[in-house]
Amino acid sequence: MAMRATAATTEPSYRAGAVALALAAGGILAALGFEHIGGYDPCPLCLMQRWAYYACLPLLFVALMQLTMGRRGMAVVLFALVAVAFLANAGLGIYHVGVEEKLWLGPDSCAVVMRPIGGGSGGILDRLPTTRVARCDEAPWRLLGLSFAGWNVVVSALASLAAAQAAWATPRR
Repeated sequence: MAMRATAATTEPSYRAGAVALALAAGGILAALGFEHIGGYDPCPLCLMQRWAYYACLPLLFVALMQLTMGRRGMAVVLFALVAVAFLANAGLGIYHVGVEEKLWLGPDSCAVVMRPIGGGSGGILDRLPTTRVARCDEAPWRLLGLSFAGWNVVVSALASLAAAQAAWATPRR
């Protein structure tokens, strides 16, 4: 069965919104993959940076659906909201990178024990070697010089630009 593109799905606004959706989905899937498959525990700032993805993925999907239904005004509002959210998320990522690079201090909550050492004082010394602490001021991984927070800045900025392009390119007819 062949699928045929509708007029809405061939518009530049739809394509830009689909790019924003793909970037957002790829970004959060990568973060979850590194956590659950790679074993990298997120720090509190990392977890805060995920909020934009969790909120914007459904908004982007709804905005694309609004375009296909001809509700352009609502699509523009949703795309603009997503653009602002991802721009703010990029700002949070820049703050996190600054914390990692020791340019400024992070919040007090940024040294969190990810594997509890509880269970009474009898075995606490035995469990210390297996206790992991996720710190905001230490980058556990880098690719091309960028940490997880640095890559979040890149993905969030690109998703913000794509969503803004989708809002701008949506025909006002």
